[in-house]
Amino acid sequence: MRRSLTLAAAAILLPVGAIAVAATPAAAAPPATPAAATAAAASPEMLTAMRRDLGLDPTQARNRIARDDKGTRTDASLRRSLGSSYAGGWMTADGLVVAVTAKAAANRVKAAGARATIVARSGAELDRVKATLDRHAAKAPAGKVPGWYVDVTTNTVVVLATGDTAAASAFVRASRVDTAAVRVVTTTESPQPLYDVRGGDAYYMGGRCSVGFSVTGGFVTAGHCGRTGTATQGYNQVAQGTFRGSSFPGNDYAWVQTNSNWTPQPWVNNYSGGNVTVAGSTEAAIGAAVCRSGSTTGWRCGTIQAKNQTVNYAEGSVSGLTRTNACAEPGDSGGSWLAGQQAQGVTSGGSGNCSSGGTTYFQPVNEILSAYGLTLRTSGGGEPPPPTGCSGYESTYTGSISSGQSRYQPNGSYYYSSSSGTHRGCLDGPTGVDFDLYLQKWSGSTWVDVAGSYSAGPDESLTYNGTAGYYRFEVHAYSGSGSYTLGITNP
Repeated sequence: MRRSLTLAAAAILLPVGAIAVAATPAAAAPPATPAAATAAAASPEMLTAMRRDLGLDPTQARNRIARDDKGTRTDASLRRSLGSSYAGGWMTADGLVVAVTAKAAANRVKAAGARATIVARSGAELDRVKATLDRHAAKAPAGKVPGWYVDVTTNTVVVLATGDTAAASAFVRASRVDTAAVRVVTTTESPQPLYDVRGGDAYYMGGRCSVGFSVTGGFVTAGHCGRTGTATQGYNQVAQGTFRGSSFPGNDYAWVQTNSNWTPQPWVNNYSGGNVTVAGSTEAAIGAAVCRSGSTTGWRCGTIQAKNQTVNYAEGSVSGLTRTNACAEPGDSGGSWLAGQQAQGVTSGGSGNCSSGGTTYFQPVNEILSAYGLTLRTSGGGEPPPPTGCSGYESTYTGSISSGQSRYQPNGSYYYSSSSGTHRGCLDGPTGVDFDLYLQKWSGSTWVDVAGSYSAGPDESLTYNGTAGYYRFEVHAYSGSGSYTLGITNP
């Protein structure tokens, strides 16, 4: 047996070398990167949409997904390790670019395989400027100032202006921010919520919106689609559920609890007669390709242009949205956004349409899951839904396991931490089983357990302060079988 005793404390640190687990392959290096698997995961329907909207053939699309995945993981690692020198990262045709404020940080970016550019302001400084604008949002007329966001590619905060820039400039001055850090940019955008259980399907509540992603017990969607207590009907007009939480403006998210006649599935409608399976919710980098599903315009693709944008709708401002150049139309609101098979968010609003093109914003899905303590449905077929209880972690994974088996996360592979720091894991299994959780580090020739949590039950959590290196989590079914959820945060 892996476990020789049960401890009262959930997290136990084991000395390096105490328990060695053979790696696969057994000697030279950690397993291969999951990037190739990510590229292979793209559905034919997504590849078709990427050809139409991004001009990419299937090989180019798969390579783009793999490149974006690798760049996203590198950017996340550098963001943690560079600290106050980090000023944002974005994907280009040549790969990842990371902005920093110091030469030493630029050298670390280059060592990580990315291109560095030295800028005047850190990401934290730009975020503070935007946060100040957010506090003064009431001073920005919606018809003349459509929104504002941090533009990491120019190291400024962009304030959008419709037509005459006077109102936007007055808003900036009234907010008392550093005007040198702000660019006023004219736009034709006129954002509005896109008013109008499988992601992308239509549902009704007096109007029509689209399902975002299935969660245990229901689905997430846009907050402007309904208020708490609002009843919904499904795509077939059959009674479906009730809004149990809703936030708009300020945020634009909600969740609907469905009744016993509806079973949430981990799928998104591909609008070609099939489904795309949702594998997780790892957030993609700026510049990454992203596709969305909605009940008005089906599949549409674009790229992520900025994160944490504040959009100034007539109903009030919404902060924390992700900006894209994909199109959407009324009725697509609440619908699903995917990068490969990773859930990204739900449609909030936008400007333009799918004939002339436009700008569309989505509410990041991980914020919704954390706000309501929900668990994304990611297992396939008719399996019982994975349990809840591990929300708020940087990445979340789900799977199924049989008694005596082990599963490795993330996605059967490993992750790299370029600096020392804290690794956190949270495992939630179904009632009646005994699942254990281990953190392993690559020693250069084998995987070694460095932390473990193995109480007599389904739920475990651990915290480990470790040095830079390759790590992976092992979920072990000591007894019993079923679905599980694993939350991971790493330095």
